[in-house]
Amino acid sequence: MSMNVVERPSASEDTAPNRATSPTQNTELPQQMEEFHSGNEMAARAAAQIDYHLMGYFPITPSTEVAEYLDEMRVKGEHNITMVPADGEHGAAGICFGASTGGGRVFNATSSQGFLYMLENLPVQSGTRFPMVLNLVTRAVSGPLDIKGDHSDLYYGLNIGWPILLARDPQAVYDMNLMALRLAEHSDVRLPVMVAYDGFFTSHAKRRVNFFRDRETVQGFVGPMPTPPVTALDPRHPVTIGPYMNDPDQMNNKYQQSQAMYNAAAVFEQVAAAYEKVSGRRYEALDLYRMDDADVVLFVLNSAADTARDAVDELRDQGIKAGIVSPNIIRPFPAAAIQAALANATVVLVAERADSYGGHGPNLTHEVKAALQDVHSRAHVMSRVFGLGGKEFYPQDALHLFDHALAWLRGEMVADFDYYGVDPGADSGADSAANAVFAGGLPALTKEEMSGFVSVTPSPDGGGLQVKVPNLRALTAKPRRIAPGHGACPGCGIFPGVETFLKGIEGDVVVLYQTGCGMVTTTGYPYTSHRVTYLHNLFQNGAATLSGLVEMFWEKKRRGEIEIGDDITFVMVTGDGGMDIGMGPAIGAALRNHKMIILEYDNEGYMNTGAQLSYSTPEGHMTSTSGVGPKGAGKTFPHKDTAQIMAATNIPYVFTGTEAFAQDLIKKAAKAQYYATHEGLVYGKILIACPLNWKSADDQGNNIVGAAVKCNFFPLYEVEHGVTNITYDPAAKNERIPVTDWLQTMGKTRHMLKPENAETLAHFEGEVDRRWRRLRAKHENPEL
Repeated sequence: MSMNVVERPSASEDTAPNRATSPTQNTELPQQMEEFHSGNEMAARAAAQIDYHLMGYFPITPSTEVAEYLDEMRVKGEHNITMVPADGEHGAAGICFGASTGGGRVFNATSSQGFLYMLENLPVQSGTRFPMVLNLVTRAVSGPLDIKGDHSDLYYGLNIGWPILLARDPQAVYDMNLMALRLAEHSDVRLPVMVAYDGFFTSHAKRRVNFFRDRETVQGFVGPMPTPPVTALDPRHPVTIGPYMNDPDQMNNKYQQSQAMYNAAAVFEQVAAAYEKVSGRRYEALDLYRMDDADVVLFVLNSAADTARDAVDELRDQGIKAGIVSPNIIRPFPAAAIQAALANATVVLVAERADSYGGHGPNLTHEVKAALQDVHSRAHVMSRVFGLGGKEFYPQDALHLFDHALAWLRGEMVADFDYYGVDPGADSGADSAANAVFAGGLPALTKEEMSGFVSVTPSPDGGGLQVKVPNLRALTAKPRRIAPGHGACPGCGIFPGVETFLKGIEGDVVVLYQTGCGMVTTTGYPYTSHRVTYLHNLFQNGAATLSGLVEMFWEKKRRGEIEIGDDITFVMVTGDGGMDIGMGPAIGAALRNHKMIILEYDNEGYMNTGAQLSYSTPEGHMTSTSGVGPKGAGKTFPHKDTAQIMAATNIPYVFTGTEAFAQDLIKKAAKAQYYATHEGLVYGKILIACPLNWKSADDQGNNIVGAAVKCNFFPLYEVEHGVTNITYDPAAKNERIPVTDWLQTMGKTRHMLKPENAETLAHFEGEVDRRWRRLRAKHENPEL
């Protein structure tokens, strides 16, 4: 049964009929289910029913759920999509491009910084004409970091050569995803297509939706996979994909690409008409609301257009001829449709959740203006930036926007371009609203109160370092560099682990946190939990960022531009998969040997985005993208041994540690500071508990990470100038426990102990044992 998914009363007779609606029940239509689902759920549902060949993905809020839902369906056997977890969005885009050259169907979803990180790949895909579908779940672009929804990421995609469809609600997300693939594969287009919908407002909000009951209906609509004109998987017909190209061929190529983009407008109409026949839902280039005689018009994208309908209805009751124009496609830009829709308008206010800084209005404002100028329209176009960073938009806000347009209509002085809904505050450069100050009621830490607890001196015989560390009770007198009051989950092991490490660091410290739980839970503006200078840039490039600051410190010190007697210790804190996406910059910093410490807290997943698998997730462990079910038994490959990778860069010092062996960790921290201030880069990895996503008791974190050490899964050792030294041998202490004892402590691993997963368990135990034997060999043979 196909039903109208619009949840407001129908408009009056002047409502244009081109919203996604259903006609009177048609028993000839394929059967549809009616349920309540979110936009992310419907994107995943569409992908599963299409049964794409492959999805290359990387987790980022708020698009992450799409991969999670697909993994849930995968382990139930509901689709056959090969899901490839990338090391970052740049890698995910490469995976997708590579797969598409093989002539298969490819799918992905991303947001915000992830979209920007993959951005340089995307014109390659469109320029070489390989179709795929990408869901962009729109979110604010840093900085500062904000995970809520606006369109600042979407606007970066306007010039990459991808047709862009918009989806204002979960129903449209489903429908547009089905239409997008057919559009992308059409012989007159052959371009990758993007479906953009609002982060949280649409991605997470559940609405009533209709979707096809049977996958066969969906696959009948999208049709069989067309034979690609070019494929990398036909050795009998070799091709060169992505050749070096000069003029005039480059310009000719771009002309063909441009023509294909404009072809997409007509093809979209064809696809939408075909979709109406099977679904009963109709989509045109523009969604028009009460536009037949509208004099004052709001032009707005996606979910805000729904909200604004209440304002239009209220204005109509007052006798004001108000209306709404909201596009369903913005690339190619529907200029002719906009010209027709606004033919009788007197004033148009274009409201956008993004800005083109310095451009006297955002992008679509100027495109609307240009379209109207081409037909010498009398309409006056105004522009307002609203809703940045996910700022809520209510019907009352829409009324205020209409008030601005009506004021102009009355002849009042009104700015053509402005921001709506802001408190300007004060801007003094870097010391502005973008930067928080410590507001915890505690004074700044002094070098004196942070010193005198730990001492490190070179051994007289040149055999390493001599470290003196007091007992833990004595160290309680050392103030914390992270104040109480952060927003982490109960039992989170990040802060016990990091603070234990910092107990071994003397004097002044500057910290950089890569994106992750440790960053998000300590720096909610306008507050911060950090009592030392703190820096954040992006998820992947913390090591590069901190290395720049380190070199600036030493250069300014060399020039005499700063008066500092003792050195600052620079510490980068990363985790939540940060050494996946950030591996390249970390290795680069290591090879350059900057005087800094990289400290990784390993919680075995991307916990800040919803517990997806990372490369540090152990084999067999359950995450939201390595599910357990009839077709899945957790992660399918072993975890990355980051400490050994970093040791291979020949940096002065590498170590592992955990709060469960506090004295061992503090001693290693003291060594790390010595090497980082005297010789070069140090890397340390500490295992920390994540009770929420490990599905363990809040108060058992210390015991669980201790068990990981005692079963040899997480051995404690150091690599000092290339020489490996195991600092705790469970067997030698008569404390060795079976791996299964550790696995039993966590809900995410108990499935590994079931008989049906015996093979996975045996392989995991074998890998733990293999790595321990290799480590012991290095410990016993300094030349290894």
